[in-house]
Amino acid sequence: MKVILLAVLTGLIVGFIFSLLRLPIPAPPAFPGIAGIVGIYLGFKLYNWIAQWLFG
Repeated sequence: MKVILLAVLTGLIVGFIFSLLRLPIPAPPAFPGIAGIVGIYLGFKLYNWIAQWLFG
């Protein structure tokens, strides 16, 4: 839980600084970005599941 809170706090700080400096946000649009993150996580889990099934 501590890591999640630190990640959110870091994101808030970076977003604030980018907004303050009037720079474009360093992230993809909301839904496609979230979908990409979920896809990466599911691919990681799928690999682990297949590797465990094949190599026991």
